[in-house]
Amino acid sequence: MFFFYKISINFLLLLSPIIFIIRLIKGKEDHLRFKEKLGFFSKKRNVGKLIWFHGASVGEIQSIIPLIEKFEKNKKINQILITSNTKSSSYIIKKFKFKKTIHQFFPIDCNLISKKFINYWKPSKVFFIDSEIWPNTLHNLYEINIPIILLNGRITKKTFNRWIIFSKFANSIFSKFNLCLSSSKESKNFLKRLGAKNVKLIGNLKYSQSENEGMNLNKNLKKFIFSRNSWCASSTHHHEEEICGKAHLILMKKYKNLLTIIIPRHIDRVSSIKNQLLKMNLTVHLDEPKKKISPDTDVYLVNSYGKTKSFYKLCKNVFLGGSLIKHGGQNPLEAVRYGCNIMHGPNISNFKEIYEFLKKKNISNKVINQKNLASVLYKTIKKKNRSKKIIQNLQLVGVDILNKTYKEISK
Repeated sequence: MFFFYKISINFLLLLSPIIFIIRLIKGKEDHLRFKEKLGFFSKKRNVGKLIWFHGASVGEIQSIIPLIEKFEKNKKINQILITSNTKSSSYIIKKFKFKKTIHQFFPIDCNLISKKFINYWKPSKVFFIDSEIWPNTLHNLYEINIPIILLNGRITKKTFNRWIIFSKFANSIFSKFNLCLSSSKESKNFLKRLGAKNVKLIGNLKYSQSENEGMNLNKNLKKFIFSRNSWCASSTHHHEEEICGKAHLILMKKYKNLLTIIIPRHIDRVSSIKNQLLKMNLTVHLDEPKKKISPDTDVYLVNSYGKTKSFYKLCKNVFLGGSLIKHGGQNPLEAVRYGCNIMHGPNISNFKEIYEFLKKKNISNKVINQKNLASVLYKTIKKKNRSKKIIQNLQLVGVDILNKTYKEISK
């Protein structure tokens, strides 16, 4: 199976120029940095001990920021390398003024490119986040005895069923991890069945919180949001913005000063989302700091990264996207940490245990369509008080998981 994997990766490498051009046109690649994925380097390796973290995209990178803050203070570590696959995730690192930490895009998992990357950076320890697993890179690290750790390990039933078809191949991959820190009991079970040897359940890192989470919205915008009956639709995917727009139209009959804030999962879709909402006769304002907000704005459409948490601080009610379509949902914990009421669709398999926890605490509501969403919002939108007890409990859980994780991986 590994042989066929290598052949398929080499075939993809031949197609990579075409794939990159298409992605550049769609705005999904950084035209100045896409060469990094082919094994070219835009940063220098410092002298001394370097540790390497790899996560797929925004969610994975955000989950390790509190850990990075701890390692930044560790005098034994000279440099921290973070790699990811997406353009949007690269912006997360820019937000934080890290001294030791740099970002590079993860190279294509071709054997030669992978070896070149490892030989250049020479990491003393490597951390893969969630379910981001690349066989060639894992094999090359294992061959030269570099410790490999799976952080916040998350294997869903769907992912497990795919891996188990090739059980021998899966075993050869997962057995290479020196340590797997699982995010849930289910994932711990699946990891063991796939061949991981040293699996520990500590908890989901996404419960933890960065030390530097400031508000980055201007005063006029904050005043505008506070003056309206506002709610936020976050990490929305294709089709979900239309549902949110329809929910807004239903609620408008009851709340004349209603404001819907939409934060798409992928901001390259902003133009098409705006056009879709305009066709519904909604007044849309794009998130531009210098542009004056019209008093009759119905929808405030966010078109930049790094502001989501600021909107959570201002909005009591948050709908989490990726859940009304077959995507598996998005992480609700950021919004919960600010005491928000959570709404989500039925498709939440990616964060099943977290949503079960929220349901028990009475702070999440499942919705299935625009009428259902509007109905839940109608009941909750006037309630301004946030649950301080839940915020405090989550903070304690997050700190505990963070400290235990750091203790395990900094040995």
